[in-house]
Amino acid sequence: MVSDDDQEFKLVNGEFFVDRDGALFSYIMDFLRTLQVSLPTDFSDYQRLQREAEFYGLYPLANLLSQEHLLKPRLEILEVRFSLQEMQAFFRIFGSCSTTIEALAEQISVFTGQQSGQGWNSPFPSQKPLVPLPLERPSHHDMVFLCGTEYSAGDQFVARYVSIKPDKRKLINGTNVLGLLLDTLLKDGFRLISTRTVPSEEKAECYTFERTKRAAGLAIMVNQTPGSSGVAQARRSQVQKGK
Repeated sequence: MVSDDDQEFKLVNGEFFVDRDGALFSYIMDFLRTLQVSLPTDFSDYQRLQREAEFYGLYPLANLLSQEHLLKPRLEILEVRFSLQEMQAFFRIFGSCSTTIEALAEQISVFTGQQSGQGWNSPFPSQKPLVPLPLERPSHHDMVFLCGTEYSAGDQFVARYVSIKPDKRKLINGTNVLGLLLDTLLKDGFRLISTRTVPSEEKAECYTFERTKRAAGLAIMVNQTPGSSGVAQARRSQVQKGK
């Protein structure tokens, strides 16, 4: 029951008035109704919401909101190295976030096949079937692949094509593959911050990108366990909105 000592709770014309943050109260109500709350991607008032959760006695929610290292956006760094050697182009991609590299590896496919009389500038593969090749993964944070052609015997070429989803083309020209790769990264929210040439035998071009990675939404679920006397356990999971 509400007493006269409760300064934030007032009885006005027969209705209870709560003198707290009205905008944040919608998240409190969401949590009370469903035992979970989803926060928008641009949400930043974690400390204020934590104070509101503590006021209403929602300590599992408050404890999670206090873990700022889990809630703050993370800065990702990704570097693309590109070099040309005769009729082949070599790519190496480094990323600070292994999950981003994993997702990018799912988008990139390499195919090989033996072609006749075709060289670097052939825009399309011949009608002969191409065999998919696995990407080289030196570690969880990088990948290596190449495209182009090399002689095998006579007028026969061993050709490697690269495809990057959602684009359906199979490209053999290294410059075209580089352009598609950079465009894909920009569409994924990365920002090009620097370009440089590595002084080595390959004269590799380096493109460095960064992206502020925030979860698509924050979901906090509370599980009531038998015998817990109302003590809730909180866990954090990611929810994707708008797809």
